Amino acid sequence: MATDLGKTGSREPDVNGPDTPDLKRVMGPKLLLLFIVGDILGAGIYAVTGTMAAEVGGVVWLPFLVAFAVATLTALAYLELVTKYPQAAGAALYTHKAFGIHFVTFLVAFAVVCSGITSASTSSNLLATNLLAGLEINGIDVPGSKLAITVVSIAFMLLLAAVNLRGVGESVKFNVVLTLVEVLALVIVIGIGFAVIARGDGDLSRITTFESGSDRGLFLAVTVATSIAFFAMVGFEDSVNMVEETQDPQRVFPRVMLTGLGIAVLVYMLVAVSVVAVLPQDQIDTVVADEGRVLLQVVTIGAPDVPIDKLFPFLTCIAVANTALINMLMASRLLYGMANQDVLPRVLGKVLPGRRTPWVGILTSTVLALGLLTVVAQLESSTVTTLSGTTALLLLTVFAVVNIACIVLRRDPSPEGAFRAPRITPWIGVVACLFLVGPWAKDRDDWVQYRVAAGMLAVGVVLWAITWLVNRGGRGKKTGFRDIEHLEG
Repeated sequence: MATDLGKTGSREPDVNGPDTPDLKRVMGPKLLLLFIVGDILGAGIYAVTGTMAAEVGGVVWLPFLVAFAVATLTALAYLELVTKYPQAAGAALYTHKAFGIHFVTFLVAFAVVCSGITSASTSSNLLATNLLAGLEINGIDVPGSKLAITVVSIAFMLLLAAVNLRGVGESVKFNVVLTLVEVLALVIVIGIGFAVIARGDGDLSRITTFESGSDRGLFLAVTVATSIAFFAMVGFEDSVNMVEETQDPQRVFPRVMLTGLGIAVLVYMLVAVSVVAVLPQDQIDTVVADEGRVLLQVVTIGAPDVPIDKLFPFLTCIAVANTALINMLMASRLLYGMANQDVLPRVLGKVLPGRRTPWVGILTSTVLALGLLTVVAQLESSTVTTLSGTTALLLLTVFAVVNIACIVLRRDPSPEGAFRAPRITPWIGVVACLFLVGPWAKDRDDWVQYRVAAGMLAVGVVLWAITWLVNRGGRGKKTGFRDIEHLEG
């Protein structure tokens, strides 16, 4: 039987000492479902819907459906692996067990951490933009410069760090409140959209109309839009890094993760129908450059007699705040899990004795996010488009690796009660993820995403070399999972 690396005493002395407590199992099925739904239904739907509609017109619901199918294929692989190896390290643990190459393991871990921090930073930037816009709409004179947005973004990221340090119980309860509010915001969009359709002012026939602002045909346009839409479908993978804080994960994870994905795609498709039914294509093209404002345009046009436009920016703030909170939770827990396996410096695995939170991991991920926000402020290209696309690019690559790891690790026996995906699904998942990574799935203006991803991974290579040298020098052996010999038994 595999050694449970999350339990003190099942491996060599922990970085926090012999009496270090484990992470607290506070998440039942309901909290986990809200965590997953809240993570998926976040900044993505606000950030990418307009861009997708500009690419494919009225069939904007179709890329959401395709992205859901690809995400579900990968989710099945994650479920098989997380119920087989219920530790917080997630994709990096699966990669190491499948291939046993520390360099590859480190790059996967680094890519996932960076994707979470990039997504959280993007959400923080969107929150700052919408907060300042909402204050201005309500008659409060505020600066709208990049500097002001960056300052608000940094202040918000520091608030998230305080919430995370307080404890996962408080963080998840905060997530419950934010999730309910963000669902309310999307329900308002859907309700207004279908009210417009019911009174005859909306054109439901547009949902079958393909219109593209590019010279691409239907297949390539849907491919590009699906790549964009994937940013809105990610989030389910964050939950595997909370497995050590989930009650009865083998039983709970499969049904909760698949239920969360189903709820998310249903909401997305209803939102997409509302957008194309209320807004003609020329209006979508006009507002698509205003990041996060397409849904605001729907409620403004659909309910002109209701001052919803004065409230909606703040609801948007809550939605993207939820995404950022969960992303930073994931990043800190992944740093904690990797440190406890000697893939990252062991100091990152330190846990506060009283609060039982990975405080060094939280502070480290926050510092990285603050640095990224500062760099983002200097970019000339769209912050949301560049960083959301980079996030999807990194995660699609990681998802391809996870699907391959699932195939390889089927050689090892599974514990009783572990989830088993259909034999063919990880193979299809590999092909689908790699297809969406290719340049044919990107708009001509999105090549900067490859450069950003390459730059981030280059930093990862440098950090890998430093970590390997430091860990080897400190213990006289190569760095890596300390109990790998036990895991093979």
